[in-house]
Amino acid sequence: MAEENVTMVTEFILLGLTSHTELKRVLFVLFLVIYTVTLVGNLGMIFLIYSTAKLHTPMYFFLSCLSFVDACYSSVIAPKMLVSFLVVRETISFSGCMVQHLFFGVFITTEGFLLSVMAYDRYVAIVNPLLYTVAMSKTKCVVLVFGSCIGGMINSLTHTISLGRLSFCGPNVVSHFFCDVPPLLKLSCSDTSLNELLLLIFSGVIAMATFLIVIVSYIFIVVAILRIRSAEGRRKAFSTCASHLTAVTIFYGTLSFNYIQPSSQYSEEQEKVVSVFYTLVIPMLNPLIYSLRNKEVKDAMRRARNYYS
Repeated sequence: MAEENVTMVTEFILLGLTSHTELKRVLFVLFLVIYTVTLVGNLGMIFLIYSTAKLHTPMYFFLSCLSFVDACYSSVIAPKMLVSFLVVRETISFSGCMVQHLFFGVFITTEGFLLSVMAYDRYVAIVNPLLYTVAMSKTKCVVLVFGSCIGGMINSLTHTISLGRLSFCGPNVVSHFFCDVPPLLKLSCSDTSLNELLLLIFSGVIAMATFLIVIVSYIFIVVAILRIRSAEGRRKAFSTCASHLTAVTIFYGTLSFNYIQPSSQYSEEQEKVVSVFYTLVIPMLNPLIYSLRNKEVKDAMRRARNYYS
């Protein structure tokens, strides 16, 4: 009879970012501000888009979905992290850990797919502007967003199920501020080679496929922009892509640095710092990037401010 995996650990202790009491107080205030700005910025962006008729276009529909995903996956991490700064020992049950990992994986993978969808949207808008309204119909936009969510669920479920099948016999101290795959694999008393392979394959394939869509889209976009005769036309065309390109660079840069590397090069402290950036900082930056670099969003914000003042 084959051996069954038996989970002996019923809860994990999250070490968080630091054990220094004074530093915890400072970090609590800092990350509370970051999380508040994240929620206000992303929920405000969603409200602005849906309350402004001029922004009812595919580009801003995808942006509103991106803002929703940013608010969600930041909320999966931030509340638990903030609590860890206020208590001596922060614990999370085994099932709670799996649930946190599941939802975080769904939202962050969906974000990657959405960024590639937004690149495709800009490609159609600039390369084939006359066919834009037909090519990016409401139905197609909804299908693309729904497909991104399904892709995120499949990826996250694969890793969560494979994690749940492992045995954790102790210790149960997770050197992290949330339930991420690499630190959990270090605690397992089972063979984790399959998990590491799945992490490398799924993360690598999804990251490379979505990033390739972005690269190919922008190659065609750049070629199309260079064919525009007027400098003003080129500037306007590029300005519609600048915000998205900035968001893509930051997102893929941090994730590839963190996940697509051999386990032998894994560093707990390095992973914590990079994780803070893509779990909390990027969701805060995205609405700022799109609002500060986008004339239509700034105009909508100005009109909304004048209306409510």
